[in-house]
Amino acid sequence: MKALHFGAGNIGRGFIGLLLNHSGYEVCFADVVQELVDEINRRREYIVEMADHTRQQIRVKGVRAINSRDLHTVVTEMLDANLITTAVGPNVLQRIAPTIAEGLSERFKKNAQPLNLIACENMVGGSSLLKEAVYHHLSEADRKKADELVGFPNAAVDRIVPLQKHEDKLLVTVEPFYEWVVDRSAIVGEIPDIKGITYVDDLQPYIERKLYTVNTGHATAAYLSYHFGYQTIAEGLQDPYIRQVTEQAMAETSRLLVAKHSFQPEQQEQYRNKILDRFSNPHLADQVTRIGRSPIRKLGPDDRLVGPAVQSLNYGIIPENLCIGIASAFLFDYAGDEEAVQIQKDIKEKGLAETVQLYTKIKPDSPLFPLILEKLDDLKARKN
Repeated sequence: MKALHFGAGNIGRGFIGLLLNHSGYEVCFADVVQELVDEINRRREYIVEMADHTRQQIRVKGVRAINSRDLHTVVTEMLDANLITTAVGPNVLQRIAPTIAEGLSERFKKNAQPLNLIACENMVGGSSLLKEAVYHHLSEADRKKADELVGFPNAAVDRIVPLQKHEDKLLVTVEPFYEWVVDRSAIVGEIPDIKGITYVDDLQPYIERKLYTVNTGHATAAYLSYHFGYQTIAEGLQDPYIRQVTEQAMAETSRLLVAKHSFQPEQQEQYRNKILDRFSNPHLADQVTRIGRSPIRKLGPDDRLVGPAVQSLNYGIIPENLCIGIASAFLFDYAGDEEAVQIQKDIKEKGLAETVQLYTKIKPDSPLFPLILEKLDDLKARKN
């Protein structure tokens, strides 16, 4: 069994590649960084270290890599691949789509075996987005073949892999916890036998549980920690105010998830507490600027902050603490992030109220709108 995985970065090696390898797949990484490709091919193995008191090291053997810009080589690998996965970042899916489309076209000429492509990205509907981008580059005839032979099951993935730098270029440190949930209904052919995957028939509740618990809590803690001058999430959560707001924001989303998807309240509370413990892990030097990056995307109307806040109103929940999280995102003025710079530019040119409406799509007549502006004033005053 062979898996072609796009993205040989820390998440690719420390999460997806690790599970595929330990499930008996021959893993071939595809990446644009030639130095990384060469190092993997030279050693054919790497180490994944757990970010906890044990510092357990897991050796991943028998891997190799190719440059994803080498179209001929990627296409050749796709001809007999049993599975394709990605961990490249949401914005890169569009870039690899033409290459994947070319590979599928050639594969259809020689191989009628089913193939599944799973985008393991920190987003909702990553595989669906990849499918749309790939189909754009396929002929009508190849689209029909893809409809029969290729599956694009969506997935929800969760593992904290902080920014890191080691002498060993391939060593990657990850938290012990992980979750990989895949939509079984969208798979073509046999279900891939991968240790660590949970297959479900309805992925949406699990996507929202992860997005509105993990991502919501992480973003809230990150933006508040940045505002009050902390460097890492673990440091920020030692601040009683930041911890309280983060906990209560996650409690608000938990009430939403229980009401909307009928999760058991006790199980959701356990899940939420587990997430908070993960965020507080002192062995994870998780920089707030990493978690807070791309604030425009994270302030989107369907994303981790605004999405649950808007939906909460439909269930009679006033998301006070979620609004603090939203407000704090507009105070993220990190110069190293283009989206953060753009938001601050818009605030200066358009004013705060118009900028909030621009990115959240929340109308001034919504009860959330004045609440967000109120929380912005509170946060500024609290810092002074």
